[in-house]
Amino acid sequence: MLQAAIPYGAYWCTPFARWQGSFSLLHSLRFAASVARNALAARGISPTVFDAGVLGLTVPQRSSFYGLPWLAGELGAPQIGGPTIMQACATSARVVTHAAQEIASGQTHCVLAITADRVSNGPHIYYPNPRGLGGTGETEDWVLANFERDPFADCSMVATAENCAKRWGISTQEQHALVLQRYAQYQMALAPQANGETFQHRYMTLPFAVPDAQFRKTVATLTSDEGIHPTTADGLAGLRTVVTNGTVTYGGQTHPADGNAGMVITSPDRAGELSRDPAVKIRLHASAQARAEPAMMPAAPIAAARRALAAAGIGIGDVAAIKSHNPFAVNDLIFARETGASLAQMNNYGCSLIWGHPQAPTGMRAIIELIEELVLRGGGWGLFHGCAAGDTAMAVVLKVG
Repeated sequence: MLQAAIPYGAYWCTPFARWQGSFSLLHSLRFAASVARNALAARGISPTVFDAGVLGLTVPQRSSFYGLPWLAGELGAPQIGGPTIMQACATSARVVTHAAQEIASGQTHCVLAITADRVSNGPHIYYPNPRGLGGTGETEDWVLANFERDPFADCSMVATAENCAKRWGISTQEQHALVLQRYAQYQMALAPQANGETFQHRYMTLPFAVPDAQFRKTVATLTSDEGIHPTTADGLAGLRTVVTNGTVTYGGQTHPADGNAGMVITSPDRAGELSRDPAVKIRLHASAQARAEPAMMPAAPIAAARRALAAAGIGIGDVAAIKSHNPFAVNDLIFARETGASLAQMNNYGCSLIWGHPQAPTGMRAIIELIEELVLRGGGWGLFHGCAAGDTAMAVVLKVG
């Protein structure tokens, strides 16, 4: 069992911008450092409180070899070091787990956890091979090539969704019905609340000033996530499937995006001094990982969630709110069938199926929204789960109250 806490309000996230959008020219680590520096200042948290950090990154950027130490120095915490973690779409859950384990070990007391990715303009890598024909090497498009082929399962990511749709008998119509439900839930996050602000204002700085590539001036302003298109039943019905004779359409899967998120993870006894409201207690209780059989990626969260819930000593019926990383509508449909979770209980206020997938920060945003939903509910158990490349998954169980 994990023994760590998240101070209430000591987390943040940028809006997510669809790839080749407003964040497409921003160095993801420098951008994350700038956002974290401003977020910490707004919360009255000095960067000097941290004694360790952990960075989640899945798309390399220039000089990202220096990872967390570089980012920490840029945001004003040059005293800390820590690893850079890359676990595809499970990166956020792994970052949170690693930070909590560091706290539990007693080696650290206050960890800065940051996740950042720019899927736009991903690197094109050249692998030298002096023994190749004419001395030439091999090339790889880091983002696109890995979307298209899992080197072990030898299939694309969308093929894993089709495999699950076939096994569980899920139709395009069933997927589209869920997409409409998820889009309506996302609209909840944009509706003004009693104070005139939206749900997203609870953790996101809005309007959000987009800097130029040199981080010297503001070049645009975002009022929410960028590039989300209105979703209607007629619009979905007119879409073709991604693969011939398949069931998944582009409306039934997520889209690549850019953005970053951050979170403070500390010991329970120190959380109060960094919290926006010390009366709100957020405890990380358990996490777990799982791997499905090859080419069945959307099924992996089922086992991961069960293991995490068992480690926390609770069942699915004890959970008040659930968030999932759902790159395909298929993910949520098979999870609900296998666990008995209510589809309506999952993903209030948004999910990656709708607001996009910048990879590393995707899960951290979901965990942040999970916390805020539980606060609005007056507390309770929360579950985050999500699949990742390689037919893997991770899940995190926390409690607010």
